Amino acid sequence: MSSQTVLGFDYGTKSIGIAIGQQLTASARPLMSIKAVDGIPKWEEIGAIITEWKPDLIVVGLPLNMDGTEQEITLRAKKFGNRLNGRFGVKVVTQDERLTTADAKARLFEMGGYKALTKGQVDAMSAVLIIESYFENQYG
Repeated sequence: MSSQTVLGFDYGTKSIGIAIGQQLTASARPLMSIKAVDGIPKWEEIGAIITEWKPDLIVVGLPLNMDGTEQEITLRAKKFGNRLNGRFGVKVVTQDERLTTADAKARLFEMGGYKALTKGQVDAMSAVLIIESYFENQYG
């Protein structure tokens, strides 16, 4: 089995967290967060990341309500995924991310206390958890 490189995105209207993962090790690490203006990123920033990492797959977190229903941000995250696919020709899948922000905060707190909890770091760690939960669903 060849190792796939997976790029994960935690989509938000002001900030988009990004992580990189490897299918072979089923692990991921935070890369960065980029700013978005009303949900629109600077596409050239994303293009540069895709050029650098050459992902085989992109996983976009899908923010659902706790009962599993969609909300406006869910549709915007799906549209973001479609745009990634359309612009860069990389396969895009979505992954339920209902618990990732709380999990990300807990994990960052374990690693570095309150100092670790900048918004950008939380978003990037959320992207890590999105990739990890995708891997779990694939092989779990």
